Amino acid sequence: MSLSPFVHRVPVSFFGMVLGVFGLGSAWRYAATLGLGPAWLGETLIFAGSLIWLTLALVYAGRCLTKPKAVREEFLNNNQFSFISLLPAGGVLVSIGLHPYNLMLANTLMIAGAAGQLIFSAWRCAPLWRGEFAAEATTPGFYLPTVAANFICAMAFGTAGHQDIGALFLGAGLISWLTLEPAIIHRLRTQTELSGPARGVIGVQLAPAFVACYAWLCVNGNHFDMFALLLLGYGLLQLLFMLRLVRWFFAGGFSPSMWAFSFGLSAMANASLRLAHSRQVIDMQVLSWILFSLANLLLAGLIVKTLWLLVSGRLLPTK
Repeated sequence: MSLSPFVHRVPVSFFGMVLGVFGLGSAWRYAATLGLGPAWLGETLIFAGSLIWLTLALVYAGRCLTKPKAVREEFLNNNQFSFISLLPAGGVLVSIGLHPYNLMLANTLMIAGAAGQLIFSAWRCAPLWRGEFAAEATTPGFYLPTVAANFICAMAFGTAGHQDIGALFLGAGLISWLTLEPAIIHRLRTQTELSGPARGVIGVQLAPAFVACYAWLCVNGNHFDMFALLLLGYGLLQLLFMLRLVRWFFAGGFSPSMWAFSFGLSAMANASLRLAHSRQVIDMQVLSWILFSLANLLLAGLIVKTLWLLVSGRLLPTK
């Protein structure tokens, strides 16, 4: 039986699953160093996230070989191309998990992924400066190539001990976020309402502040300073907005597009653990454990619902 039909039914947006599963694993790996959980839990989730990335990378390679025209159309599609950036960026994330096991392989993957995401961003995003880009296509998915990918690189290089390089990537992601956010929020408020499963992409809006906070902590040695608190505060505001819109998001039922929320949630889990470890005052302790528990609960729900769709044969689109 040919695998071609299966390969071409896997949406490129599935790379978002890597961010959530791997990010949750990173949180539990850190929790284990504090004696707050078993080491196997974090490593299992990191392995699962790495396996998902490898599987999706092979699937995407298969699509490039068998139907290059369709891949090119996806690359040129303003509503889809952003998720392709998660292929190299996901590799950078996986390098963090590999670091304790195989330093050479981890560094190779980190450098290759960082170079890949920069090349993709320059090749695909720079031409948008020529104009004639539809405002309706300016959704939170736009954060992925220039914001999320650079934050991931900041995490990886910071964790690997290259704080100066990590700071460069952090700056690239941070300023990109600040320049993109006004246009994206303006689109969400004033343009046509996103319908059905397309609403899931708004979940990416949860990510920038929490991911920036986590990336900053990776670069500065996990010191939860005032800047980290400022970023966390804006993330909390976005979280409240998302909770207010839950019924609207799920009006059409659960779909894999809801994984767009996962990167922000996993970064929230990582940041909140570091907040709990750094700030021993009661108010910060209460806040951090509420956020960590909420992130775990919601991410576990995403995993369970997705596994149910997989078992019932409804995970992939029919065409």
